Amino acid sequence: MSGFDLTPDPEWQLRRFEVINGAGGLRQWSVDDKARIIAETLEPNAIISEVARRYGLRPQQVFAWRREARKQAASVQQDSPAFVPAVVAAPTAEPTTKRPGYDHVSRRRSATPA
Repeated sequence: MSGFDLTPDPEWQLRRFEVINGAGGLRQWSVDDKARIIAETLEPNAIISEVARRYGLRPQQVFAWRREARKQAASVQQDSPAFVPAVVAAPTAEPTTKRPGYDHVSRRRSATPA
């Protein structure tokens, strides 16, 4: 066979022929799909590599999604103000004018020594 002859060798057989149709490339996952997959990994006794394999992903990709979700959750918590619940109760006793712990003696010293 010459260098320009494109006919295959008679001993060589074509065993596999792959046709790729469509756009190909990276798959775009929706936010809902990512959330569902992350939720599966958070289940008790979940193995992340098995969950990733089930969806045709690599475990590294699922770990990256989990890390991104944690960062977003932390930023949401920082952006929202933290409130402490306040309990308002009606006074049970008559208010006094004295402050507890003081005998209401003038705390100023006199200018003349005693």
